[in-house]
Amino acid sequence: MTSTSWLPPGTAGPVTERLARVSDELADTFHGVFTPETVTRYVQETYVLLAEHATVQTHLITLTGRFAKQRLTDHGHNLGLVRVAVPQVLFICVHNVGRSQMAAALLDHHASGKVSVRSAGSRPHGEIAPAVTAALDEIDVRLTEAFPKPLTDEVVHAADVVVTMGCGDACPIYPGKRYLDWPVEDPMDQPMAQVRAVRDDIDQRVRALLTELLD
Repeated sequence: MTSTSWLPPGTAGPVTERLARVSDELADTFHGVFTPETVTRYVQETYVLLAEHATVQTHLITLTGRFAKQRLTDHGHNLGLVRVAVPQVLFICVHNVGRSQMAAALLDHHASGKVSVRSAGSRPHGEIAPAVTAALDEIDVRLTEAFPKPLTDEVVHAADVVVTMGCGDACPIYPGKRYLDWPVEDPMDQPMAQVRAVRDDIDQRVRALLTELLD
């Protein structure tokens, strides 16, 4: 990573060194699947994507590593280089801080590894509301490592089922995918009773979808 022209203004310096370490770690993880150059490109693109939308920059390098790994896994899946033995579901809402995060957490909880889960936002922004986290905590579903992520091409390609919740026409349509649109109310800025109602609505839908996928 010698050039920093791809970085947002004012973010060069130590950032390049830390991203280089992330790239080296992921290059080891994907050794024999992707070249180090491909891994580096994905890390750089991912950092720029997240920096563009991030409200808080504190953990941006760590989140870049996590999201880049997810993107590379999906890219490898699409190319037939990474084997994914379970169905993959993608949940999309506008900001990826409410409904789609709830749905992903609930499906991941109920599926117990039998389904791979992703979430994204058509316009990711903000932070996950404490009420959303609290509503899930009440039913022992943890949302401790979730963060808003932009919708990328490889995650849509890799999904077997794409579930949209209020994001309109923002999601690209690919042949062979199953698309569902769930008319679920946005829990953001709602009283706790309404957030719980949204949680329970999504939970019922997620359980029904999981039954279909496992059958």
